[in-house]
Formats: sequence, structure tokens, C-alpha cells
Amino acid sequence: MLKPVAPATEKRLRIGQAASRLGVEPYVLRFWEEEFPQAAPARTPKGQRYYTEEHLRMLERIKHLLYVEKLTIKGARQKLEASKARREPLALIRRELEEIRRMLREKP
Repeated sequence: MLKPVAPATEKRLRIGQAASRLGVEPYVLRFWEEEFPQAAPARTPKGQRYYTEEHLRMLERIKHLLYVEKLTIKGARQKLEASKARREPLALIRRELEEIRRMLREKP
């Protein structure tokens, strides 16, 4: 799932703007939101969707899997989950290495 976004820190796009940038119709983004929970946009307190660059990267990946690689919704979902499973251990290793680096810098 994408992290929540502080509205003042990142540029936000409404659904029509995001759809236009991706070259799809807004209803396609709504459909993908239901099928791919990791691509769900952030929402304002009134419930309006807004998309960040991180959301757009995820949606571009979904579009590529569906339109270029010609995967089914299920196949695209599985591929996204598999890539997430590969990234998580790497993120853990990266955090541990950064912690080691911090500890080495603190030692005289």
C-alpha cells in the first residue's frame, strides 16, 4: 500500500488529471483502484481522490502489465505482489546496513 501523503508536501492530481496523464479514462482508474488495492489514491476529508507521483508510477506499472504485457487482472496482481515480495527483504537489508553505517560513524 502506498504511504499517506501530506497535502502540503507533494503535488496532487485529481482523477481527471491523472487519467489524462496516463492516457486512460477516469473510470479505468476507478476500476483499477478496486482491483489493485496498492494503487488506491489518497483522499481528502471530503472523499475526493488525489494522486501523487508515487501513485502515478504504480498506475503506469499496472497499465504496462495490462496493455503491453497483456496480462489478465489476476496475472498483473500476482506479478505486482511477487515484485513486492522481492523488494521487502532488500529494504530490510538496506535499513540494517544504514544502521551499521551510522554506528561506524559514531565510533571514534
